[in-house]
Amino acid sequence: MSELPRLILAREHIQQGLTPKELVKRCRAGGLVRVRHGVYVDGEAWRALQPWEQYRIRVSAAAETFTARTVFARHSAASVWGVPTIGQRHPVHALTLQSRGGRSRAGVRRHYADPDGLKVFRREGLLVTGRVRTVLDLAAFTPFAQAIVPLDHVLKPDAAHGLPALSKEILLAGVDGNYAAAAARRIRTAVEFADPRSGSPGESYSRGLMCVAGFQPPELQHEIRDGSGLVGYADYYWKNARLVGEFDGVEKYLKPEYLQGRTASQAVVDEKEREDRIRAAGLRVVRWVWADLMEPARLEQKLAAFGVPRRRARSAAWP
Repeated sequence: MSELPRLILAREHIQQGLTPKELVKRCRAGGLVRVRHGVYVDGEAWRALQPWEQYRIRVSAAAETFTARTVFARHSAASVWGVPTIGQRHPVHALTLQSRGGRSRAGVRRHYADPDGLKVFRREGLLVTGRVRTVLDLAAFTPFAQAIVPLDHVLKPDAAHGLPALSKEILLAGVDGNYAAAAARRIRTAVEFADPRSGSPGESYSRGLMCVAGFQPPELQHEIRDGSGLVGYADYYWKNARLVGEFDGVEKYLKPEYLQGRTASQAVVDEKEREDRIRAAGLRVVRWVWADLMEPARLEQKLAAFGVPRRRARSAAWP
């Protein structure tokens, strides 16, 4: 995540050299954006941010308006830890330690948490639930396909944030005593399905949607070779259908770690040559993009049209 723009607080308008009327005027002109009551950011900087970066700004803005000590959780804690999630319009999530619950208002949703055994971390100047609790909460309270994204992410080292991988054993050890039986079942199912071989949030979400739609699980990062040597590693591979599945996220053509010194146009050319070699090896290729994931029926229709096999019912097994 790039460096986020500085927050401009209305309560510090004198230090900022801005009167309340000037703040309103600049907002109307687009020079400032009101993130939350009393909290603003530079308009140009805000519009240059990705949706998940804007959400991270909203979490910080909420923290600036609270007077009581606040622990952020779920999507909000994930944004602080750098753990990817699905969706762009989440409220800010915070904990309340009062058993009667807390008030959810002004874009902030509060959730009760038993203070006994609750581990709280200070990160980037905010109090947040730990990575384990954060991804378990997401697995318990978000749809299955969405829950796979943060789980896949924490199962491998996070070099960008200097964080080690978490094991499935560590994750499952945090379930007992912290969740109701139904939530615990959802968590264990998602953790069992999670896989550190997933290459990106889009790949993780795709795999979760495939499972929900009833498709047979593909092999991940399948090695493909031809007469000239290694072609590459397929995001997904269905052996019986001789089909390669590829998720085309924007990262492949923009982020330095993917480009490896190439220009975006060269990356497109290289990807086309790679696909030609895959097809020449006798394999078919089906591709999809984020737009297909935002309307899961489109992904399901595309995979079905290419003959991706469905899971066989257990009752159909024959010795």
